[in-house]
Amino acid sequence: MKTFHISHVRTQSAGFTLIELMISLVLGLLISAAVMQVYIVSTRTATVQQSASEVQDSAIFSLQAIEDHIRLANLGNPISNIKDTTNHGGIVLTAANLGTTNATDAKYFTTSADSTGWTGLSNVTGVESDQLTIQYKNVTSSSLYDCEGAEVQKDSPDWVVERYFVRKAIGGADTDLVLACAAGRVDEDGQIITAFTGAGEVIIPAVDQFKVLLGTLADVSQLSYLPASTYLELTDKPAITTVKLGMIVRSDTPLIEDPESSLLAADKGKFTILGAEQKLKADSVNKVRYRRSYESTIVLRSARVMSVTGLKSNVKS
Repeated sequence: MKTFHISHVRTQSAGFTLIELMISLVLGLLISAAVMQVYIVSTRTATVQQSASEVQDSAIFSLQAIEDHIRLANLGNPISNIKDTTNHGGIVLTAANLGTTNATDAKYFTTSADSTGWTGLSNVTGVESDQLTIQYKNVTSSSLYDCEGAEVQKDSPDWVVERYFVRKAIGGADTDLVLACAAGRVDEDGQIITAFTGAGEVIIPAVDQFKVLLGTLADVSQLSYLPASTYLELTDKPAITTVKLGMIVRSDTPLIEDPESSLLAADKGKFTILGAEQKLKADSVNKVRYRRSYESTIVLRSARVMSVTGLKSNVKS
């Protein structure tokens, strides 16, 4: 009879101690935190770059187009001295500038924030936006296009009127402001052919403020920049030769950071426009957005003013 012997082999399994598990957990958390930090920084950087690109696309290129249009002011007018009484003057300050029979409300003319009866929308605390209204006639050899894209045929007898102003974006919140332009036509006497009092077309889609100063040449060596209201109060009004624009443009993409601390920070909540410091309102509706201020000085080509200071005689007595 055979006998079978069963051998029992004892195996030992090695495991992790509690200290090893704790060390592994801590190292994993540190690595995860480092990865998350790199991700957040990368995302924030990408967001800032995208926001900056949006501002540049909407502001720089649009501002160049605005400059080209404003340079047309007073084109076709034989009178080069632009004042508030100049018939079809390039800078529209009064109804007299549009023609003898025009009766358009003054709120549609070039107006500054402190003008009576004017309320220019703005996201800046206590400071309203300005409005700029210009006028020209196409006397060139080719067609032009107004700020709304409508064709202005060469040798057209009508005067083109363009009004640049800030309004609320259609369907947007109260703080969603845009810079728009409404274009119209008037005849030689000032009768309205096409109204320039509507909502117009969006020129810059995200704007917090729009400011305008009129450059006046008092004499050959003195160029002064004045708000429209100040200019209209002058007794002896000098000719307007330049226009200075200032605006705060923002991005549509919100930045990834704390809205409260960023918006109220001194370097992000304050801007200097045309020599004046502007402070943004506390924005409780929109998240923090990338913002930049822009300024531009535009010389009116058809508003040349020549000053003669003295003549030296060559005749000997």
